[in-house]
Amino acid sequence: MKTLAEAHVVSTAPPSAFFERWADVATWPEWDADTEWVRLDGPFAAGSTGQLKPKGGPKVSFVIERLDLEREFVDVSGLLGARLTFRHLVERQANGGSRVDVEVTIDGPLAWAWAKILGKGIAESLEPNLHRLAAVVERVPTELQK
Repeated sequence: MKTLAEAHVVSTAPPSAFFERWADVATWPEWDADTEWVRLDGPFAAGSTGQLKPKGGPKVSFVIERLDLEREFVDVSGLLGARLTFRHLVERQANGGSRVDVEVTIDGPLAWAWAKILGKGIAESLEPNLHRLAAVVERVPTELQK
């Protein structure tokens, strides 16, 4: 397994705000500059599948591999000969806010090729996308955040 990128952000928003935004996959393009659209075939739950369309690329199928609400969200995209994994870990802070860590890894027999194709773009955009997500969830009125 090869790590392509890591990013983190500390936010005033609670963990639930991040999970609510991740669950609303249709809004991902609002904060993920690399994504054209996302569709989920069922609930935001472990085992659910979907498709996403990266800007400038073909649509890709993904599965929610793990979901522990307010703690961890892992989605895996299937590529020819490789698996691209986005692992999101959320830790509640003493002030009620959150620390969010995201790690993107790739594994499989053709991981080396996909790392050359996708690695630089993911490494350059992961941190800015995560900061945009934090800005979006922080704009939600406090009384709506749990």
